[in-house]
Amino acid sequence: MFENLIDRLEQSFKILKGEGRITEINVAETLKDIRKALLDADVSYKVAKNFCDEVKRKALGQNVLKSVRPGQMMTKIVHDELTLLMGGEAVEINLKGSRPVAVLVSGLQGSGKTTFSGKLALLLRSKKGMRPLLTACDVYRPAAIEQLKVLGAQVEVDVYTEEGNNKPVSIAKNALKHAKTNGYDVVIVDTAGRLAIDQEMMAEIKAIKDAILPSETLFVVDSMTGQDAVETARSFNERLNFDGVVLTKLDGDTRGGAALSIRAVVDKPIKFVSAGEKMDALDLFHPKRIADRILGMGDIVSLVEKAQEQFDEEEARKLSKKFAKDQFTFNDFYKQIQQIKKMGNIKDLASMIPGMGKTLKNVDIDESAFKGVEAIIMSMTPLEREQPSILNGSRRKRIAFGSGVTIVEVNRLMKQFDEMRKMMKGGAGKMAALMNRR
Repeated sequence: MFENLIDRLEQSFKILKGEGRITEINVAETLKDIRKALLDADVSYKVAKNFCDEVKRKALGQNVLKSVRPGQMMTKIVHDELTLLMGGEAVEINLKGSRPVAVLVSGLQGSGKTTFSGKLALLLRSKKGMRPLLTACDVYRPAAIEQLKVLGAQVEVDVYTEEGNNKPVSIAKNALKHAKTNGYDVVIVDTAGRLAIDQEMMAEIKAIKDAILPSETLFVVDSMTGQDAVETARSFNERLNFDGVVLTKLDGDTRGGAALSIRAVVDKPIKFVSAGEKMDALDLFHPKRIADRILGMGDIVSLVEKAQEQFDEEEARKLSKKFAKDQFTFNDFYKQIQQIKKMGNIKDLASMIPGMGKTLKNVDIDESAFKGVEAIIMSMTPLEREQPSILNGSRRKRIAFGSGVTIVEVNRLMKQFDEMRKMMKGGAGKMAALMNRR
């Protein structure tokens, strides 16, 4: 996400490269370029203008230290302003109140409300230790109820439905009663998509909100709709007064305008972002981390958090001991690949490493990148996976044939595996000491 904006802003800062000091002239040139970059990213004109005016005010008021170049100072100012533009701090979902609390999910048709409802249910169950109940209140879209049932089964969360009842207000009220009786913590109400100009449908979701008094009303918006999404959010907010925004499909061909404009336009925080089809692809929105990524600084904190979610500490200790004793096997290697794949889109993960986003811009990386390696490992016998040292020429030839790759690819993997074992053995002592301190 934000690839084009990242490139454009980098070009903008080059105007100040080599300049000895910040002046009104070179700031004006830089900001002219930044304004164009923001508008091309589908940020609203008013938001882009106000943003650049504020950056200019702060830039011209700065005493640039001798140790800091003007370009670095401007990058810092733009970073801070981007963070403020998107809300400054992360804002958690509000689930305060007597149990069960309700979360009302609203948005346009096709914005991803139902999928988000399933993702939110998984997040609340797996990370917050809550017992959520999904509620199907989209009685208009064919197969909407069935879709929610399928998602509920995937995330192991119960789904409340009333077949034959075409009154969403009634269904939502009954779901709350059911939840209270059966000990659920949160009721997530998935509603039908509606247009802001459809007065009858807007009146209906307002009636649902008035009936269940949710602790949180969320507006789900497709990031790829750009400025249209922002204007729709404004219309919905006028009628519904929602509490927060959810940006979906951030992994698609999105220019970032919705993320950068929506907070300034509706004065409501972006609470979640969703990038990817996997049910665990839902993250709390961190303005500073997004600003880091927009300016090509990576997002190491998010990368570490994703790793911590997937890697068990006890397993990490065992792995460290294996590295120290040079006992790391292909079974261990295969297990690590599966853990990395669970963390999310490989290219998106790599972009969180400072400098890697630009390097991998035109490189197509996805889960298929592991397929050849996985095929080679699974073509080995159990003994070969546990004792890589026995893999002689004839065994490698058989493995190549069985996995559908060339002998060159098998030899390359063996070489990389040996190099990795040596490297990890050298660092295992430090790793073990670090783990034992915890």
